Amino acid sequence: MNIPRIGHIDFLNVLPLNYGYRHAAQDLKIFYGVPTFLNGELEAGRIDLSNISSIEYARQSGKLLILPKICVRADDAVTSIVLISRKPIDELRADKIILTSKSATAQRLLKIILHEAYDAAPQYETRSVAVKNPVDDDATAALFIGDDALQIYLHRPKNFFVYDLGREWRKLTGRQMIYALWAVRKKFAEENPALLRTTYEKILRAFAYGREHKSDAINSVLSSKPFTFDELDEYLGGAIKWDLTDDGLDALKLYYKKAHALKLIDAEPELEFAAV
Repeated sequence: MNIPRIGHIDFLNVLPLNYGYRHAAQDLKIFYGVPTFLNGELEAGRIDLSNISSIEYARQSGKLLILPKICVRADDAVTSIVLISRKPIDELRADKIILTSKSATAQRLLKIILHEAYDAAPQYETRSVAVKNPVDDDATAALFIGDDALQIYLHRPKNFFVYDLGREWRKLTGRQMIYALWAVRKKFAEENPALLRTTYEKILRAFAYGREHKSDAINSVLSSKPFTFDELDEYLGGAIKWDLTDDGLDALKLYYKKAHALKLIDAEPELEFAAV
């Protein structure tokens, strides 16, 4: 059997794991990409396991198993999923909102929040968004995720309102939110149980190494990112947490329930875990 093909969403929210992959798990075969790209690669069988958008598990649940212990979650503000708007969020109605194409989870989270909390029915359009011109002239607001969203959250453009979707979800539900899971293709897990266990242990070790060397990980990206050390230190392990908890899974089920009620997913998935 070849080395498993592992997808990795290379956002700052998993910087410790990225650092661990590069410095403590060089024998792993890593494929880097944004969430929507890796979701498709996993579905097509071109990678075997990956961190994926939470919503993608619902879409592919018949083909995937969740890897335990690890996720990307936030108890409240996530700081890297934001809506930037020309008007207050409670004044949005039928306005045009541009959705980043990078994350299906964030798209659906925004639709749930605007529908349930603000009784809004915007016109949504998915296309590229850019920090330099965050809201196109033909739109009222735009959804950003990842490093771009964190930049907007920390360095807010003048004359815009910025809303953290983690905080908005907390206000709506009183719950935390899981934004990403690690999942493996069922077929791979069934055919390679020992290899999966070994690979999973290597991922956990790489994650632990990155967390133990968080300062080094942060310093390794400062020259290429528009953030200070303190900003990233507060973000990683502060806003962002990586342990998969029972409370988090309950919140994820609520998210799936609300997404299904709005016909944003076909069904509420059962949460199935890999035997690792």
